[in-house]
Amino acid sequence: MSMERKKEMGGVQSVVTGEELERINTFAKRALTADEVYTFAVKLCDNQIDRDGERFTRETLGELAELFVGKSGIFDHDWSAREQTARIYRTEVVETEERTKAGDAYCYLKGYAYMLRTEKNASLISEIEGGIKKEVSVGCSVAKSVCSVCGGEIGLCGHEKGKTYDGKLCFAELSGALDAYEWSFVAVPAQPRAGVMKRYGMAEHGTLRELVSKLGSRAEARELERLEKQAELGRTYLKELRRDVRCLMLTAEESFDGALIGKMTEKLDEAELKELQRVYGKKSAQVMGVQLCYGGEERSAGDESDFRV
Repeated sequence: MSMERKKEMGGVQSVVTGEELERINTFAKRALTADEVYTFAVKLCDNQIDRDGERFTRETLGELAELFVGKSGIFDHDWSAREQTARIYRTEVVETEERTKAGDAYCYLKGYAYMLRTEKNASLISEIEGGIKKEVSVGCSVAKSVCSVCGGEIGLCGHEKGKTYDGKLCFAELSGALDAYEWSFVAVPAQPRAGVMKRYGMAEHGTLRELVSKLGSRAEARELERLEKQAELGRTYLKELRRDVRCLMLTAEESFDGALIGKMTEKLDEAELKELQRVYGKKSAQVMGVQLCYGGEERSAGDESDFRV
């Protein structure tokens, strides 16, 4: 019996070498140039126990590696030609020294994807590089879902995923890859580590600072330092802005939950925070009974004509 599975995992652009371009062009109708393609790496899936209490075996990852070459990248598993965005042109299973929850060596399936540098794809490329589009999910089919406790078919053997039996955690091992359908950008992956990888093409240099230290000039090092200082000032400014907005909202609405407000403001950008600051600045001033001035005309805080939201 085969089973369909959607398993998820959430790049710095790489330099497209001649060998990589040759692989990419096996999927193109005409020969593409390096300037026409954008490439990035994705961690498709791994052998860690995921949120569903399931995991791929090392052998299954190897089988999926072959099956995922040439498969399309889409959005939210919407099997529509309109959603085709990128394509995997090669894969590899990466071994690590880390251990999984099951106690064996952690490994993952790494896919190398390409997409065309078109006007239509420009915003998606920016979102990938900016870390917005990151998490991915794979759609595939496997032959077996094996219970880690007894080796029987999970769901039929009587053991429940997530529970411990005589000191042994129950989870399902997905084995016998039959097919790979697609991989999708998603919002919430079942496999927390899946997604666009951050250091494809420059892993040997480490962080940006390490890269500039090794390969950059003094002028580039000074420019990086200047940008880091500006970034720190920006972080400080946003932190203070968020704190100010939280205070104004709690002053204006006593029923608000402080913890919830804190979580909400952490996700907002400057423009959104400034708008809340404007709106709740007026509301809190009204609550405090402060006289407000608009265009030179002083009004009582009791005048509600300027406090419509």
